[in-house]
Amino acid sequence: MPKAQHELLATPATVAWGYYDAAAPAVLRIKSGETVQVHTLITSSPSRLEGAGVPAAQVEQSLRDITNKVTNKGPGGHILTGPIYVEGAEPGDVLEVRIKAIELAIPYAYNAFGPKSGFIPEDFGYAKMRIIPLDAKRMVANFAPNIEVPLRPFFGSMGVAPPTTMGRVNSAPPGIFGGNLDNKDLVVGTTLYLPVHAPGALFFVGDGHAGQGNGEVDITALETSLVGNLEFIVHKDMHLEMPRAETPTQYISMGLNEDITLASKQALREMIDFLMKNKGLSKDDAYMLCSVAGDLNLTQVVDGTRGAHMLLPKGIFKKQKAK
Repeated sequence: MPKAQHELLATPATVAWGYYDAAAPAVLRIKSGETVQVHTLITSSPSRLEGAGVPAAQVEQSLRDITNKVTNKGPGGHILTGPIYVEGAEPGDVLEVRIKAIELAIPYAYNAFGPKSGFIPEDFGYAKMRIIPLDAKRMVANFAPNIEVPLRPFFGSMGVAPPTTMGRVNSAPPGIFGGNLDNKDLVVGTTLYLPVHAPGALFFVGDGHAGQGNGEVDITALETSLVGNLEFIVHKDMHLEMPRAETPTQYISMGLNEDITLASKQALREMIDFLMKNKGLSKDDAYMLCSVAGDLNLTQVVDGTRGAHMLLPKGIFKKQKAK
């Protein structure tokens, strides 16, 4: 992992359990352009993990400490590391988060569903949890005999503080601040752009996934603990209404709504807006280009607020020759 200028461990003093909040005190202050090696924890408890078969010695001590000592909890279940205060970030700015590296912190993940969660709880009126070994050398999850799932680690939840008027918000539904986006494309080498709503941006991260399918249909992915190297850059000349992202090969727009149809429409409109403002296309041409070259995907359908995103390949735009 590249050397970071800062390191942020997950401790009882450096996590926000189950919420995003502009009133949360910063646990680290950095400058724009600096990087942080940030440690995040699995979204579970020692007792649940051990009950599902994890040896006691493989349960992280930091998870035990946080479970025993953190009493200031929000309505959500995620243990988020942060918030990180980025100097110079003000409401109306954009915080760019470059994902430089991600490493597995533990040799296992879990997947679970419950009787009142997931996309089709009417078909599964009970709870089940499976511990899934992770092979960090081969980068696969040993889901079952003769079933290996390739690993593509990413943070399910990355966001900044919501507007002060929203108060403390549940960490489960994503929003204009980012949060629990559960976008499997936000792997190493990608960049997330978040509209800033509070001084310092106040960035939170967690909900580590070793991999996930689009939709995250049973409400969990390959849930695990991760260590990430993240670079933060404040943009004063960039303004967004919604989070956006890009990979080395794709532009990504996002839509969020309790209605997946409306979320999909928002993701499409966001891409059209991007093409008009950044590529100089007319509204009509942008709409047409999205139809012939864009992929509209379901991000997740289980977090209350549903997510959709559109991927548009960068390679379709030819570089202009210098005059």
